[in-house]
Amino acid sequence: MTADTAYKALDASSLPSRLGTLPELSERVGPDPDEWEVVEVGDGNLNLVFIVSGPAGRVIVKQALPYVRLVGDSWPLPLYRAYFEHHALTRQAGRDAGAVPEIFHFDREQALIVMEFLSPHVILRHKLIAGERVTGLAQTLGRFCSRTAFRGSELSMASSDKKADVALFAGNVAIPAITEALVFTDPYFDAEMNNHTPGLEPVIAGLRDDVALKVRVQQALQRFVSNTETMLHGDLHSGSIMATGDEARIIDPEFAQYGPMGFDIGMLFANFLMAYFSQPAHRGEDLEEYQDWILDVIETTAAVFEEEFRNLWKTERTGILYPASLFEDQGQDSTPACDAVLTGLWRDAWAVCGIEMHRRCLSLAHNADFEGIEDPARRAPLEARNLAMGARLIHTAEDIGSVAEVTAMARGFNGKDVI
Repeated sequence: MTADTAYKALDASSLPSRLGTLPELSERVGPDPDEWEVVEVGDGNLNLVFIVSGPAGRVIVKQALPYVRLVGDSWPLPLYRAYFEHHALTRQAGRDAGAVPEIFHFDREQALIVMEFLSPHVILRHKLIAGERVTGLAQTLGRFCSRTAFRGSELSMASSDKKADVALFAGNVAIPAITEALVFTDPYFDAEMNNHTPGLEPVIAGLRDDVALKVRVQQALQRFVSNTETMLHGDLHSGSIMATGDEARIIDPEFAQYGPMGFDIGMLFANFLMAYFSQPAHRGEDLEEYQDWILDVIETTAAVFEEEFRNLWKTERTGILYPASLFEDQGQDSTPACDAVLTGLWRDAWAVCGIEMHRRCLSLAHNADFEGIEDPARRAPLEARNLAMGARLIHTAEDIGSVAEVTAMARGFNGKDVI
């Protein structure tokens, strides 16, 4: 515990004196706080993040702020989100060992987590913008999404444990409310904090005039708020993944809640597709080759996800759902049941994918993939392709039979002049 129990935001100068007595830091950084070097590195929307270095090593100190950093103190946000991030990281570490940073210390009063410093990892989004590849990326992400989805559900968990977990994470009210508004609602009307690139007005008007599309989006929201299938990361995008040339780790699950099993992988794929559509503004002669690599990551991630899910179905299906007593114990094949679960999962995933593609261009907090394109006249046509494909995914989510259909769709929109 820190000496001062009343919450107070850290800064680089106060951190050594306030946290210097913590054995979790002194053992990993050095016993003398005067020898520590503290650098604030957080570039996110919600938190303070510091790298603390010393003669013994480095750690990350992450502290929640009582407001949305992107907006300011006019948008208050409860500090308890750090409590749920701590619980989410603990569960993710148990469900996919090594996929997330190790936690060394948690202080609930200070909304503070001390965790493993990942080096030489950088944010995956930066790599995608720079045209860099990550060997094994699809395998890591496919396994993580599959293992956390399956092992956090009543396909695997004891029903009493899962229900207790649902009750716990139900307390994380304010953070999911951001998703409910910014992702599922605000893009489809003139919300106060919306912003968009000039030139997209005809495309936006078309989306907001499309009643059938808005019905489908609200159906997806209804599933998001009412379907507690598994514990979600809740904000899985290329900015919540850190990578080297051959390793990837997942960070920042403070949006964790229980929800549909297809949510995380759908949001993840949306961010890869936005990276894909933004590439003409970032690449030169290697444009086509790198775009093909991004689509290959999507296809391989989906294949690994499904392969791992089917393997877990065979080896870890110990919960109350689809029990062996109804199938294998009677000499019957449960594959049709697994097929049905995956069909519903992918329907949810493709709908969420399309919705996230809209949100990141129209609502608050856009992606650097597009925002880093300085010329609006260059940016708008690329975002328009992204918006158009998002609408197609929302309308056809239940009819998509394979990930190859999605990547073919992306290639088709990549050559279209939407505006």
